[in-house]
Amino acid sequence: MKKKRFRFQWGAFLLLVFYGGLFFLLFTRMVTLQATGEAEGQALAAKAAAKYNKESAITANRGKILDRNGQVIAEDTLSYRLIAVVSDKATTDEKNPHHVVDPEKTAEVLAEYIPMKKEDIYKRLTKLRSDGTLPYQVEFGVAGRGINHEVMSKIKDLKLPGILFVSDLKRYYPNGIFASHLIGFALKEDNEDGTVTTKGKMGLELTYDKELTGVNGKVKYQTDAFSYLLPNSEKMVTPAKDGDNIYLTIDKTIQSFVEDAMSQVEKEYNPESMIVVVAEPKTGKILAMSQRPTFNPDTRDSTNMKWLNAVTEETMEPGSTMKTFTLASAIDTDKWVPSDKYMSGQYTVHDRTIRDHNQVGWGKISYLEGFQRSSNTAMANLLKSIGDEVFVDYLDKFGFGKKTGIDLPNEATGTILSKYPIQRVTTTYGQGSTVTPVQLIQAMTAIANDGKMMQPYVIDKIVDSVTEKTIQQHEPVEKGQPISADTAKQVREILASTLTSEYGTAKDFVLDEYQVAGKTGTAQIPKANGTYSWGANEFLYSFLGMAPYDDPQLIMYVSVEKPKLKGELGSVPVSKIFKPVMLNSLKHLNISPDDVQHVDHVDLNDYTGQNAEAIQVELANDGLNPIIVGAGGKIIEQYPKGGQTLVKGNFVFLKTEGDIALPNFTDWSLRNLLVFKSMSGLQIEVVGEGFAVSQSVSAGTVISDNAPIVVKLKTPAESFVQDVEAPSEGEVEQVDDE
Repeated sequence: MKKKRFRFQWGAFLLLVFYGGLFFLLFTRMVTLQATGEAEGQALAAKAAAKYNKESAITANRGKILDRNGQVIAEDTLSYRLIAVVSDKATTDEKNPHHVVDPEKTAEVLAEYIPMKKEDIYKRLTKLRSDGTLPYQVEFGVAGRGINHEVMSKIKDLKLPGILFVSDLKRYYPNGIFASHLIGFALKEDNEDGTVTTKGKMGLELTYDKELTGVNGKVKYQTDAFSYLLPNSEKMVTPAKDGDNIYLTIDKTIQSFVEDAMSQVEKEYNPESMIVVVAEPKTGKILAMSQRPTFNPDTRDSTNMKWLNAVTEETMEPGSTMKTFTLASAIDTDKWVPSDKYMSGQYTVHDRTIRDHNQVGWGKISYLEGFQRSSNTAMANLLKSIGDEVFVDYLDKFGFGKKTGIDLPNEATGTILSKYPIQRVTTTYGQGSTVTPVQLIQAMTAIANDGKMMQPYVIDKIVDSVTEKTIQQHEPVEKGQPISADTAKQVREILASTLTSEYGTAKDFVLDEYQVAGKTGTAQIPKANGTYSWGANEFLYSFLGMAPYDDPQLIMYVSVEKPKLKGELGSVPVSKIFKPVMLNSLKHLNISPDDVQHVDHVDLNDYTGQNAEAIQVELANDGLNPIIVGAGGKIIEQYPKGGQTLVKGNFVFLKTEGDIALPNFTDWSLRNLLVFKSMSGLQIEVVGEGFAVSQSVSAGTVISDNAPIVVKLKTPAESFVQDVEAPSEGEVEQVDDE
């Protein structure tokens, strides 16, 4: 058998080498990739993750702002963002377009629903990129965000091609005009990375932006090349952390009372500006705060408005409300003698003369009457007794000329002018020196709170929105005790007398169910050239008051600048805010009039040895009719005696040493005339029966001799007959002679 001879196949060998080499290279590459995890210097795992791992954001809610009872003042709510697809690449069927086909018509329609001009919308829809092509889609900035469901539905119903909506969050202020300068507002801002963040722009929204801003979360997941979620893939969720919630000391109900009253007065009197603050004197909590002109935080529409909180950031000359603290200084230094007399009308300091508000005064009157009449010269004379340096020191104790420390930004200090004598004098009645409304509130807490002055504050607590744990808790802070408790009580009684006295300037502020104590103010407003405005419609009218006066639960400051008066006093528009707000707020807080000493009968104490003028104010506030028989000062005798119960309106006679000024006897009964005659020792001759209708010596005359005083009485029947028979002016008949 013939053996086959082996033949070397070069072709097969070359194929074997070629494919073997390829296999070796591939095997080596596989081993290298597994060992290093890199290809061409790039991490393969990272490239795979970049291609197949997707991430989406979970938007965090901004923290809520709530009142002290948990009622919402500001919160995030669902809204919509407007998007317009402008590229024709989005449309695959010309009969059913998915892009904006007619930009001009689309702009015209959208301009009716969003706050953006038609021309600007059209420019946005047709603007080309740098390469000359249209972008795929466009948005409309602030005008296209925060769209509510109602507007979104209306636009959607129009079925405009290419117009889409994306769910969004909007900062929402459900109460409209509501403490707007305090709360402020927040707006969405575009970030460099394309995300959008809500930022505080004013008020508490700005001051506490860090606390209110949350942290967005995210979701990570894996997809295939077609962006479908891979089965059994791991989904990693990092939840969003909402912003912290801020609870205010503001009471939503009381704030609503304030806003309603201010809006009514604004409509009726059209003043240039108004300020109202309501506070709790025992803690310093601000329960309401507002001003005019103002704005709606949702729209930010405003007219002639200052973008600052006038309660804390703006100073003013307070006018006669400042007399409250001049009075407190005099009482606390034992320089207040209410029965002492001074000459009202004018007071001269070197080459300067100050005058009372009526320019001529009321002759020689007591300091008590001077305060009740809001006399400037009374304060000037008191300053001589107190002493300039002592007075300025008291103003410092009351917190004037420095920040209160309220938890709000940009607080102003005001300026107490004290370099020159005339400045110290004008400061006693609130002109020249400047203060802030919040300083007046803080100082008034010392009067209402038995001498203890409390720092005002508006933030009650800050709470973590997730754990609901309190992060910050603000507590009442006592700022010192500028006056004694006894001084505070006396000041409250004298302030109450400005409403009840026949000379009082605050009669417009009387409430039927609660007793109010307070001081009116009429301040001249300085001009840019250093002079002052003058005229009924050119003043700043104000009232700083509290109620109930014997145990104040609320303090309230109201100012109305340059109201358009209709022949009435400037205190009228101020009272139209103070009275309804104070009355409704006290009732809202369940402070019953029955809890206040407001009864038809009054228990009379023994007042011998005490100051007659102080007791006179106290008895008048209790509804009695006190009569001082003498020059005032120490009481040496009284009638009726202590320990009795009297009906309101009864006379109480307080005898002191010194000359006697004759009272006005009109409508006095015979019994009261005889009591006065007995206690005074005067020669009073009573003619007739019933009630006094005339007297031979004028009221106010100081009796220094034993000349007889004739007082004529008439019965009600006699008075009625005379009134009917006497012809009134203009009704006298003319009789012709025959």
